[in-house]
Amino acid sequence: MHGEYKVPGGKLVVVDLEIVDGAFAQFRLAGDFFLEPDSALDSINAAVNGLSADADAQQIAAVIRAALPAEATLLGFTPESVATAIRRAVGNATTWKDYEWEVLHPGPLSPHMHLALDQVLTEEVGAGRRGPTLRFWEWDRSTVVIGSFQSLRNEVDLEAAEREGFTVVRRISGGGAMFIEEGSGITYSLYAPGDLVRGMSFQESYAYLDEWVITALKSLGIDAFYQPLNDITSPSGKIGGAAQKRLGGGAVLHHVTMSYDMDGEKMVRVLRIGREKLSDKGTTSAAKRVDPLRSQTGLARAEIIDRMAGTFTSLYNAKPGEITPDEYAQAEKLVAEKFTTPEWLARVP
Repeated sequence: MHGEYKVPGGKLVVVDLEIVDGAFAQFRLAGDFFLEPDSALDSINAAVNGLSADADAQQIAAVIRAALPAEATLLGFTPESVATAIRRAVGNATTWKDYEWEVLHPGPLSPHMHLALDQVLTEEVGAGRRGPTLRFWEWDRSTVVIGSFQSLRNEVDLEAAEREGFTVVRRISGGGAMFIEEGSGITYSLYAPGDLVRGMSFQESYAYLDEWVITALKSLGIDAFYQPLNDITSPSGKIGGAAQKRLGGGAVLHHVTMSYDMDGEKMVRVLRIGREKLSDKGTTSAAKRVDPLRSQTGLARAEIIDRMAGTFTSLYNAKPGEITPDEYAQAEKLVAEKFTTPEWLARVP
């Protein structure tokens, strides 16, 4: 069995192993990481060999950590990342380059259609009718998108939203509210087979699925990094946030909204941002929590999206694609029956 795990912001961890009589055997660790002393590699290999193949990632990491000599130094990887690579090997996990990716960038759509397409395209990938896909969103109006489990009245001042011209919708993934003024947000969705993140914890999958965009932002001169659980940030402030949903067939929906430009005072008027959230982010002003991409790059929004799409294409040999008429038809049906209904929007009043 063979498994690989690219540590977000770190190095590649590669493992090869067999399972004999329910235990790991012939285990070998490799990668482009740094490890001192050299003998620590033998210590890791010896610790894993003979370990029960049913051991979870936490147990594997604990055994590896206990086997390391006191003076060992690991750079670019951890015992946890080795454990993840092992579980990915056992689970026959795939890598980005095992697939033929498509990149979609249709014209402006309603927020309800965007949310419906997220569900439809994820289900299509899960059913094997569509290959893994990256989709960039274009908004036709200013929108507040609340998470699946958020309270409508606790998160949004509906009167202020109407007064400021915002449509309020609810998505199928969890997480917090997205505040998007028309032309001021950059949103994308990944629709991926579950095998791509097999063996990873939810936290690991968030960082893993967004490492390509960190690469793209760094190429624009932004010192971007991932802040667990689901924020993309920089020393200047938060850039955006991610959310996920697993659907039938094991497919993963992973979507991200980043601020290109924003009116922080308007956001505070429309969203009911609690003191606890601000305190958790280490700031007293919601307007200071987000540092938009426009101020960090000086580039047009379209240029940033082009760089992102180009980075993804070059990394994974992706091809341009289109949403099919059938996929649009399925999404329109969901818009009518689900996403525009008062019952869905107020499912958590």
